[in-house]
Amino acid sequence: MKFEYSSLCDLKESKQLGTILCQSFGTPNSFWQDYVNNIGPENFRILRQNGEIIGGLAIYPMAQWYGGLRVPMAGIAAVGIAPEYRGKGAANRLMDYLIEELKDSKFSISVLYPATQRLYQKIGYERAGSYCIWEIPIANINTDNYRLSISRVDPQEYQVFENIYCQQAQNNNGNLERHSSIWKRITERSEDREVYAYLLGDLSEPEGYIIFTQEREKEEKIIKVRDKSLLTTAAIQDFWSFLAAHRSMFKKACWKSSPLDPLSLFLPEQKAKIHHQEYWMLRIIDVASALMQRGYPLGIETELHLEVKDEQIHPNNSKFCLQVSQGKAEVIKGGKGEFKIDIKSLSCLYSGLFNPAQIKLIGHLDATFKALSTANLLFSSPVPWMADFF
Repeated sequence: MKFEYSSLCDLKESKQLGTILCQSFGTPNSFWQDYVNNIGPENFRILRQNGEIIGGLAIYPMAQWYGGLRVPMAGIAAVGIAPEYRGKGAANRLMDYLIEELKDSKFSISVLYPATQRLYQKIGYERAGSYCIWEIPIANINTDNYRLSISRVDPQEYQVFENIYCQQAQNNNGNLERHSSIWKRITERSEDREVYAYLLGDLSEPEGYIIFTQEREKEEKIIKVRDKSLLTTAAIQDFWSFLAAHRSMFKKACWKSSPLDPLSLFLPEQKAKIHHQEYWMLRIIDVASALMQRGYPLGIETELHLEVKDEQIHPNNSKFCLQVSQGKAEVIKGGKGEFKIDIKSLSCLYSGLFNPAQIKLIGHLDATFKALSTANLLFSSPVPWMADFF
């Protein structure tokens, strides 16, 4: 079967793609045009067979933070094929074309949320971090000691939150440098749902913020925190106190965080629970660039000799010498190949989701004891996570 891959050319093609993807994901067609406008028509790709559009996807130009440094990242979303063309290799071909495009791009890594893992594992993606929704009965928060001033602000003026968010994001592996469409989704109100936003601390130098909605689920009123960034101990305490102040009318609160949420240490009892968890997947597009662009622990002066297996991107299928000094890296082609790993497993090592010993245990890594110990030092980190779904 002959397939063709290209960008959207005009409004007619956009509508045809929208019909396919809205059916694929069970969303109303009325949502499509806003979705396209927010991401940008230039960031959509279509797959044709015999001239007919049969599927497509979207590419979010973003970045992620690893080791305190930003790494350019292509976020992949809305991957869909028309039902009558599924099971015939179209999705595989669409993703093959995507990888071909990305290897010649500015992006060092790519991330997506899978509807099915096997499709993406075939082309080098692997689980690399978590998306978690926590919840707690508000009556169990038990704190109401405010330390900062709290000011209500217009959530749609989201620029006021970006600097605060960035300060928090750079300290958490996997957090996004967000695309503008994600900010709009967080802050946009609907006809039947108001969005509330508050800054914590002095308006000239806020120490945090909270953005939330008030909703009803199964006869319970709940606070849904769409986004938060808390830069100080006082801001964390006031976050909990602010939620606790809603206990007379609201049953529980939900928020997004790491699967090991340090905010829970403020709570007197272990009443906060993970309500929902899933994994996002990462694909390293350019091994050398990805390794050089992320940060590493300070105080370590060492080198790691990798041998990477990558069947899709030939330049990655090679030996690399990773030299680390003062938290930054240089990568030289060649070396001893003492740390043999496939491109998928390199993804979950790179993000910090699994350590080298764990990857070796499942048979996806072969390394000398010294190389294994070196990799453990270089890639040890807090668990990677993301507060955003795309």
